[in-house]
Amino acid sequence: MKDGFDVALPEKIKRLTAGKTYTTDAVGMSGSQVRLFDDCVLKIEKYRKENDETVRMMRWLCGRIPVPEVLCYETDGILQYLLMSRVGGKMSCDTYYLERPEELLKLLSDAIKILWSVDVTDCPRNTGLEADLAEAGRRVRQGLVNMDHVEPETFGRDGFENPQTLLRWLEDNKPEEELVLSHGDFCLPNIFLGHGRVSGFIDLGNTGVADRWKDIALCYRSLKHNYDGSYGGRVYQNFNPDSLFEKLGIKPDWTKIRYYTLLDELF
Repeated sequence: MKDGFDVALPEKIKRLTAGKTYTTDAVGMSGSQVRLFDDCVLKIEKYRKENDETVRMMRWLCGRIPVPEVLCYETDGILQYLLMSRVGGKMSCDTYYLERPEELLKLLSDAIKILWSVDVTDCPRNTGLEADLAEAGRRVRQGLVNMDHVEPETFGRDGFENPQTLLRWLEDNKPEEELVLSHGDFCLPNIFLGHGRVSGFIDLGNTGVADRWKDIALCYRSLKHNYDGSYGGRVYQNFNPDSLFEKLGIKPDWTKIRYYTLLDELF
């Protein structure tokens, strides 16, 4: 099984996965390698100090919301190896759910409400606006913004001139935050569903305390593009992503939705 990393696994992880077969998951744009075993998942990626915070956050979340259990975490300072339990169910972008929008919308709203229900008093991580803007600034300065993965209207004739002008606009137009537990990358591949319930949240690298509209904005965009063919290539007719707000029982704040969608363009 060939993949993007030719590595010697740490001894403990080798022992825990000995004799197990796996497939490699290529879904997502994180640049990591994900090995899927029957009962666990191994994620291998370049080491960053923030990854230590993610693992600490995952351990704090365990028992509060359905997330993978950290089975082993090792790093050699160059790569990190995170072995975790495998959540059940299907990605919420699975054809089964996309063909059943009423069920999907109900479960996605349940997932958002699960996050909102968590007491964040002692949450070990803040991923709010100041943290996001600081990271966005670093990415802009280092030329890390991937212009191939942005909305077509974000830059150009009717949009922003470049990532620098977008960053300045974001810094000058910060909204007031409504702080809750935020997934931080609430797109359909990161929410698993099964048997009529939310079975798991994955890819928790930006999970922490943040504005509730951050998740709503990314969920709304993910819904829209999974149904209009931008993701996956198949167009599903007669779907209105605005129905998400009916399931949540709230009115859309389009100013915040636009703000957090634009902010995510720099990541």
